[in-house]
Amino acid sequence: MNESFSPLDFQEIYERFDTPITAIDCGAMCAPHNPSGKPFCCDICQAVPAAYHQEWEFLRRNTDLWKEWHGNECPEDPSDAADLLADTPEHMLLLACQGAEHCQRKFRAISCRQFPFFPYVTSDFRFIGLAYEWAFEPTCWVISHLELVSTPYQKKFISLYDDLFSFIPGDFESYAIHSEVMRTSFAEQKRRIPILHRNGNYYLLSPLSERLRRIQPELLSRFGVYQEEYK
Repeated sequence: MNESFSPLDFQEIYERFDTPITAIDCGAMCAPHNPSGKPFCCDICQAVPAAYHQEWEFLRRNTDLWKEWHGNECPEDPSDAADLLADTPEHMLLLACQGAEHCQRKFRAISCRQFPFFPYVTSDFRFIGLAYEWAFEPTCWVISHLELVSTPYQKKFISLYDDLFSFIPGDFESYAIHSEVMRTSFAEQKRRIPILHRNGNYYLLSPLSERLRRIQPELLSRFGVYQEEYK
């Protein structure tokens, strides 16, 4: 299915959103903890990237790095793959890459560049900053080191999505729904949501009232094996 929005220049978008998340190679920090030896975000048995249909057309014209993901690439429960496909927004499709050892960084999909973050949208439909994909708390090194996420990266992330939301119908709504799912999950756990706010500060957001409480990022929670670094 093709999107009903005007053609976008993905070469320009990629060049614009090419700032590393941190000064440290986060893939090198998490890969030793993955049984496959790959960075978790580059292992399609751990994380499956998505792309806009127009983005996929650009990628397949310019690189052999990607192919369409069909759900049979990993020895997993077929129902998990079916659920993932069913949950993919209509204006996007899932991709599989050749792996980190074959990465062509200038042809990384937007979803690779933004991982582990997504645009957080409040219940009154305001895009206030970055939240992270909470399913990856135990595995993603960046999630346990939010204080190291660079300011230029955050600014470019926000600037990009400010523009994309203007051009891509349905994208804002998809992230609003995803943000609501996050609020429900954190409310059930009686936890607050870390937000890298568009004003440059870090906050904890109440999933019920959506009140924000400013926090120093060094005080945010660590997860999984990364808790050991601070003992």
